[in-house]
Amino acid sequence: MGTFVPNTKEQQKEMLKEIGFSNLEDLFAHIPDAVKFQGELNLPEGMSEMEVGIAMKEIADRNVIFKSVFRGAGAYRHYIPAIVNHVMSNETLQTAYTPYQAEISQGVLQSIFEYQTMICDLTGMDVSNASVYDGGTAAGEAVAACRGRKSNRALVSATVQPSVMKVIETYCFGNEMELSVIPEKDGVTDTEALKEMMTDDTACVLIQHPNYYGNLESAAEIGEIAHSIKNCRYIMSVNPITLAVMKTPREYGADFAIGEGQPLGMAVAFGGPYLGFMACIDSMKRNLPGRIVGQTVDRNGKTGYVLTLQAREQHIRREKASSNICSNQALCALTVGVYLSAMGNEGLKNVAMQCYSKAHYMAQKFAEIGFKVPETEFFHEFVTESDKDSTALLKALECEGVLGGLALDERKILWCCTEMNSKAEIDKVIAAVKEV
Repeated sequence: MGTFVPNTKEQQKEMLKEIGFSNLEDLFAHIPDAVKFQGELNLPEGMSEMEVGIAMKEIADRNVIFKSVFRGAGAYRHYIPAIVNHVMSNETLQTAYTPYQAEISQGVLQSIFEYQTMICDLTGMDVSNASVYDGGTAAGEAVAACRGRKSNRALVSATVQPSVMKVIETYCFGNEMELSVIPEKDGVTDTEALKEMMTDDTACVLIQHPNYYGNLESAAEIGEIAHSIKNCRYIMSVNPITLAVMKTPREYGADFAIGEGQPLGMAVAFGGPYLGFMACIDSMKRNLPGRIVGQTVDRNGKTGYVLTLQAREQHIRREKASSNICSNQALCALTVGVYLSAMGNEGLKNVAMQCYSKAHYMAQKFAEIGFKVPETEFFHEFVTESDKDSTALLKALECEGVLGGLALDERKILWCCTEMNSKAEIDKVIAAVKEV
């Protein structure tokens, strides 16, 4: 950071003098010598800037960078407009943090408020929080937010992303909630099994739409089943890109809309940092964890932004709190805001249509060479099944500079297409698979 440099020896002496010490040893004199480190640290000697640059490049050269990527499964490669990284490279944004005296950070608060507004527009919900750590955290927090005095059971579809399911399991263990998994049938949630599993103590039903296998769920029907029990809440985990062309969670009757915000302007980046978006209907707004920014006016009639509806016990009551999240992914939320502003409604719709059409073109080509493809509707991910060994097939593609889909087992592969995949790349994959 250009504006953040270490203080000088002279400045350190001035600070020590101000508080009544002559050197650093005196400052830490109250610490017993037995716990102080003695001698020199076992570290190599420092390197020059040029030497560090050469060493880092040698390490980076070990990475395999694929020109073509057909893998998703929770993290997706999308085109990021140059304006996004240009804005986010501003160091004053990268070091900003919303302090507890939040009202002095009007710029940060406004950026969060704009992000919340965009998430509500996308999901159709009434209220959004200022984001949480990632999509898995959003799922766990949403389940916890639905817990009631007489409703302590969560039903989660088996078609939810496995890593997200693990987070939900952890949350339910910590909250002493009962977690039951709704069986899968033909790549989607088994609605008949769900009907039989509904009981009076069911707090929520959670599905992923599109699900882990890329298939679209019977979201409206599942919502009706969930709401057949009093006080049971319906949670939909969604890919935000799909919301440009598909019905919103609100239109499906969801009480909570959650998901991973990574597709909205953030690179795959070895798994992070990402952000989890959370939005809900008005009656559930006080159950939202973390921070919520509201817009108001001051005594002079000037627009201002404040943290609102936030229960203080989230900070201080520990195990008695409904949630222990009291921060947010402010920089990632700002990234989403810049991306959505740059893309606009039509740009986002164009991305979604390209994802959909290219995935369906690829599935059709796989079917033509004898692969089994989904009979259910899907968005931009789909599973193929064949008598070919999945690992061998994907290894062959890697030799062609292509990162293929994710092997689910010896015969099934989960493929993904985004706007980044051209028709020529798809045809290249199909040709290579035919050779194998």
